Amino acid sequence: MLEIKNIDVGIKDSKKEILKDFSLSIGEGEVHAIMGPNGTGKSTLAKVIMGHYKYEVTSGSIVFCSQDITYISVDERARMGIFLGMQDPTEIEGVTNSEFLRTALKEVTGEKVNLYTFIKEVERDMKDLKLDDAMLHRFLNKGFSGGEKKKNEILQLKVLKPKLIILDEIDSGLDVDSLKIVSENINSYLKENPNTSLLMITHYERLLDYIHPDYVHIMQNGHLVKTGDILLARSVEKDGYHSINVIDKEDIYE
Repeated sequence: MLEIKNIDVGIKDSKKEILKDFSLSIGEGEVHAIMGPNGTGKSTLAKVIMGHYKYEVTSGSIVFCSQDITYISVDERARMGIFLGMQDPTEIEGVTNSEFLRTALKEVTGEKVNLYTFIKEVERDMKDLKLDDAMLHRFLNKGFSGGEKKKNEILQLKVLKPKLIILDEIDSGLDVDSLKIVSENINSYLKENPNTSLLMITHYERLLDYIHPDYVHIMQNGHLVKTGDILLARSVEKDGYHSINVIDKEDIYE
């Protein structure tokens, strides 16, 4: 599904390098989680996969579904089936949630969106997420609470049906009830779409208690230093990132 090969990434028009010789492979239907200290490049990785203009890949490649996407635009990546659930979703005044979702769906599918079918399906998805129907007619994320913004990101992925989901700290700002609702909807989506892959970026093991990863990666200083399963995440939760030591080559994810 996704093959990141030895990329170096920096901020455009700057000598600052953030990702260094970074590699990651995500197979079809796999769930991966990346954890790591603040400032180690986790959110940068998510944005680079999505093609954010701020960052520049100076070497290496990003291949999605056998196509090199290293230098193609964000909108092209979205049409191909890559979705990024943002850590801090943008507020867009003047564009309603409904308008945004319909336009995005039309761009992804390339087909005219039937209004009746669209409304019926979105209202069903909103009910699953415990979102008020009135949110459909409010400006995108304008005045939304932190929990509403994160639920709205999940609503978008349910509508757009991507092949690769990237969630950047989707659990931040969520109370226990909202985290459970968000996780249930993600798990339900993955069950209904078993070929979909998921990359989660998080600080906390609690998210992984709800959405079970196949692989847990620890990221430090711009590259992955160790890979394991949920037990690795629990070890970090208990002892902190300072307890992670790369013992031998097998501990380095390639």
